[in-house]
Amino acid sequence: MLGPSTIAFACGLAAGAVLGVSGRAGRFCTLAMLEDAFFGSDFRRLRSFALAAAVALLTTQALAEFGIVDLSRSIYLTASIGLGGAIIGGLMFGVGMALVGTCGFGTLVRIGGGDLRAIVVFLVLGLSALATMRGITGMLRVKLIEPLSVRLAEGNNQTLTSLLGAGSTTHAILVVSIAAALAFWALADGRLIRSPRLLVSGLAVGAAIAFGWFATGWLADDEFDPARVSSLTFVAPLGDTILYIATFSGARLNFGIGSVAGVVAGSFAAAMLGRGFRWEACDDARELKRHMSGALLMGIGGIMSMGCTIGQGLTAFSTLALSAPITMLAIAVGARLGLEFTMTGEWLPAVRKLFGVST
Repeated sequence: MLGPSTIAFACGLAAGAVLGVSGRAGRFCTLAMLEDAFFGSDFRRLRSFALAAAVALLTTQALAEFGIVDLSRSIYLTASIGLGGAIIGGLMFGVGMALVGTCGFGTLVRIGGGDLRAIVVFLVLGLSALATMRGITGMLRVKLIEPLSVRLAEGNNQTLTSLLGAGSTTHAILVVSIAAALAFWALADGRLIRSPRLLVSGLAVGAAIAFGWFATGWLADDEFDPARVSSLTFVAPLGDTILYIATFSGARLNFGIGSVAGVVAGSFAAAMLGRGFRWEACDDARELKRHMSGALLMGIGGIMSMGCTIGQGLTAFSTLALSAPITMLAIAVGARLGLEFTMTGEWLPAVRKLFGVST
């Protein structure tokens, strides 16, 4: 019989493959989503993301309602709100992904398509994430970010319904209302429906998030060794993957490692089938420096904020954690600032333009 860790890895591999295909063939990309909205007034990718959030929220909460998954065992529903980490870390992550040109998930998609730059980003992001979780920058995180957390009253967690003191009926109404509003906005103008790749990828990504909760909370649950339930996120798992490769005999597989391998495999398959696989590398040292700097910011910022655009924007959101919208707003602001910098080459004009200050 397969052990829980092997089952978790296999499920992560499957869920990651869905995201890999969605990212490569379905053009599901969170930075491109923000770029299209900021500079092109094109909200189709954003609507696809909203549809994914609606599907993830509704299906995940259904799993919790029927007792299949205990979301209180996740890292998101804590008894405190990490405001400092969500804001500072989110800003860092947003700037970092603008410098790189994609997020942690997109980095894996690029690797599957033959981008050698993405391998460098993967290594820097993963190692900086490990250092922030357990190493030298971890001490900085604890000293600077932890004191900025807001401790909640005894028995509460950071779900919206817990903060509102709402009962189960109100909780169900809130979940359905939010999911319906997101789905309505995503589909209302018909443009997403006329973009079948984005439509299908939004549905698939949302379903993959819920499957992640089901896999870790039910299929791979070990009653003799209970662990945190989790779903898709792409900061800490990159570091765990590097650690597993380096310490094979002293580590074990998990859902996150499987999801990393799955995204690369899914992207590779989609690239080969679509004849889009090609080797790419940095043009010069300046581009390499920008990619490494961005990866460093994403690794540190993603751990501080406890997630990325997928981890907070979809996975944490599916639990109704308050950290999700706060972190996503910070990431969006950071990305806007980073995108302005990549176009102007200077930080001050970027800040001025971001906040509408005339020169």
